[in-house]
Order: sequence, then structure tokens, then C-alpha cells
Amino acid sequence: MRGFNLVRKWSTFLAGLLMGLASTGLILLLIHQPRQYPIELLPPPTPGPLSIHVAGAAERPGVYLLPYGSIVQDALDAAGGPTSSADLDRINLAVDLEDGQRVYVPQMTVSGPSKGEEVHPSEIDPELMININTAGAAELELLPGIGPSLAKEIMDHRSANGLFNTADDLLAVSGIGPAKVEQIRDLITFQ
Repeated sequence: MRGFNLVRKWSTFLAGLLMGLASTGLILLLIHQPRQYPIELLPPPTPGPLSIHVAGAAERPGVYLLPYGSIVQDALDAAGGPTSSADLDRINLAVDLEDGQRVYVPQMTVSGPSKGEEVHPSEIDPELMININTAGAAELELLPGIGPSLAKEIMDHRSANGLFNTADDLLAVSGIGPAKVEQIRDLITFQ
């Protein structure tokens, strides 16, 4: 019987000890404040400069590095401005630039500044033609009769259906008909 009492005493002692430790741990857990580190807000990364190719009737055609957020007017200014033969009525100077974009500044026709007439193929250097498969919105808008909505339609169609192989493939683009294709046929390339 004596061994039984000894086991009972130790059992009671161990049970009390375990309950005390558990209670102490629970109390410490409840009163402990988690360490808070200050939240550090970092500024968003600043985009790098844009590489822009200015071609056509600019004083100093070439490739220029412009800050992010620049527009076509900024690219033209970086290239020394337009030449006296530049036809600025056929270019949207307020369009945002994209990295790697080419800005083509067209020249006036023999009859003077354009008033919405189409560009004649003899005025375009084949190296300065607009690649319909790689051009961004700003470049597409340099084409006569192509505004922001048609430029978007061309890019959306290109993304959904693949590259264009001929000018007649543009007839599948919503908003472009045979007259528009003929107007830009000699101003675009597919390579």
C-alpha cells in the first residue's frame, strides 16, 4: 500500500507541475506582444529611357534616348526639330512614345502642305516605310487615314490572327476597306 501512496503522490505532483507549466505557457502566450517591424514603402521603379529612332524630315535624324513619358514632339525636338520641308500636319505630335519606336516625319508634297490628301509613293524612301507587323500605335497613326482607333484595331487583329503578309490582308481588320488599303498600300512593308 505504501508503494501505491508513493506513486499517487508523484502522479499528483507531476500532474500539478504539468498543469502549472501549461498555464504559465498559456499566460505568456496571451500577454506577449509580437515584435512589429516598421513597414518600409519603396518608391515604384523608375522606367529607363526610351530608345527612339527619328527618321524623315528632321534636322538630325537618328536614334535618341528620351525619358519615359515622352511624346513625338519631344523626339522631334531631340532631333533638332523639323526641316523646312517637313509636313507636320501628317504627324500626331502628341502621341506617347514606346521603347524602340520609329518616328517618321513626312515631307511636304510639291504642291505644299497637305490638307488631308494621301501620301504619294514617290515621296517615301523604301527604308522609311512602316512595318505593319511590328509598328506601334504611334507609328501606325503616321499612315494617312489611320487614327488611334484603327491603329488599335490593326494591333488587336495582328495579335489575335498573326502577321499580315500582303496589304489585302488588312481588309480583314474592322474599319479598313479597299479604299483605305489602296491609300496605304505603298507606304507599308511586311518584313
